[in-house]
Amino acid sequence: MSPDADLPAFVDEHRTVVAAPPDRVWVSLRRYADRLAGGHASRLTRVLGTHPPGGFAVVEEEPGSRLVLAGRHRFSRYRLVFEVRPAGPDLTVLAAQTWADFPGPAGAAYRLLVISSRAHVVAVRRMLRAVRDAAVS
Repeated sequence: MSPDADLPAFVDEHRTVVAAPPDRVWVSLRRYADRLAGGHASRLTRVLGTHPPGGFAVVEEEPGSRLVLAGRHRFSRYRLVFEVRPAGPDLTVLAAQTWADFPGPAGAAYRLLVISSRAHVVAVRRMLRAVRDAAVS
């Protein structure tokens, strides 16, 4: 992703190695992303004021290799970039990059709550694990 004034700032990247070929990982990722993007507003997303209501929308896709989800709410605007890369025979690296801005004092407090507390790390690793587990089952 190239630096651009319209894109949020880079936060972090997490990876997992999946014991499955890239095409199976892609199918698993796409299904997971469809569930995220098709989600309905929950109590939390209503409080945050997410757009879209479920929190994420697919905004870019390079089938088989890259999928970008994005959203925003009262305290942040964010992108979650998944990349699927071959790593050997029947091995794939699944990476997730987070890009986000947290404007104003309320955004800074939200960043402290979510990013600095490592809750974000737990959530992203859970996402990667779910995609990985579905691809190998």
